[in-house]
Amino acid sequence: MADAPQSWFFDAWSRVYDFAPVQAATYKPVHDAILAALRGVDCHRVLDIGCGTGRLAARLSRELPQTQIVGCDFSAGMLSQAHAHQTRASWVRGDATRLPLRSAAVDVVVSSEAFHWFPDQPAALAELFRVLQPGGLLLLALVNTPSALLSNVMHAGSRLAGQPFYWPTVGEMRQRVEAAGFRVRRQQRIFRLPGFLLPPVLTHAVRPVARKSSSVRRQA
Repeated sequence: MADAPQSWFFDAWSRVYDFAPVQAATYKPVHDAILAALRGVDCHRVLDIGCGTGRLAARLSRELPQTQIVGCDFSAGMLSQAHAHQTRASWVRGDATRLPLRSAAVDVVVSSEAFHWFPDQPAALAELFRVLQPGGLLLLALVNTPSALLSNVMHAGSRLAGQPFYWPTVGEMRQRVEAAGFRVRRQQRIFRLPGFLLPPVLTHAVRPVARKSSSVRRQA
């Protein structure tokens, strides 16, 4: 998975990304699930990684008016469209493996249909762990395949097309998230009509709060 997709593809895709039928059929069910997972969560700063044209960030701004929303994407075309939404969100251009944020800067990280494009998924997860504060929530939504064989076949085909992506299995997704230091709470399948045979899965995870050592507790 060392090959990286080219930014021109996303710059071009940004021109049709916001079409109502595309949003309603493909992205809205995933966004609905993420917003439902955030209801009742005390969050002050949310990072939307791979924010695209900012549709999810815009909904977060409307439904969480007291929360600062930061949208990050590596495509200038996507961010140009995001700026047009005129929301309260802040937009930054960056690579998921080198985020322009300080450590423990946010208390929620969300990602909708973007993680499979990250060429180094373990490195991206390590970076998300870094910028998320202890006790913070991670919500990652993308297609998880039913078998490793299908994951590898799809990856090989995407590489031949020049825009490599990798959809992990549900088990592999859990394994990778936990290997980065997170604790997975649950993995939720999301039904949508297009591609219903390969539904996206929303992985809910938290960055654990480090416990004080017994010696520190005794000194206290």
